[in-house]
Amino acid sequence: MEEKEQNKKKYLFDNPRNVNRLLRCFFASLVVLLIIEFFVHKHPHFPWEGWLEFYAVYGFVACVALVLAAKYILRPIMKRREDYYD
Repeated sequence: MEEKEQNKKKYLFDNPRNVNRLLRCFFASLVVLLIIEFFVHKHPHFPWEGWLEFYAVYGFVACVALVLAAKYILRPIMKRREDYYD
């Protein structure tokens, strides 16, 4: 039994230190992108597109709306009985 545990393959994200590094890099990149947005001139077609972080909020809201629509609207339509393939 001990042999199996010793021969068990280790993956990159099995080590919590690597996960913390990845999360730090992820959050650092978010901060850098937020800072860059203050210096980049946008050419909005509609006035609300010029708001700070508009596209991030819009994308998040759209993603949540898609998940909720799939769960509460599409699932009852697509769901089959348990014995459908019997």
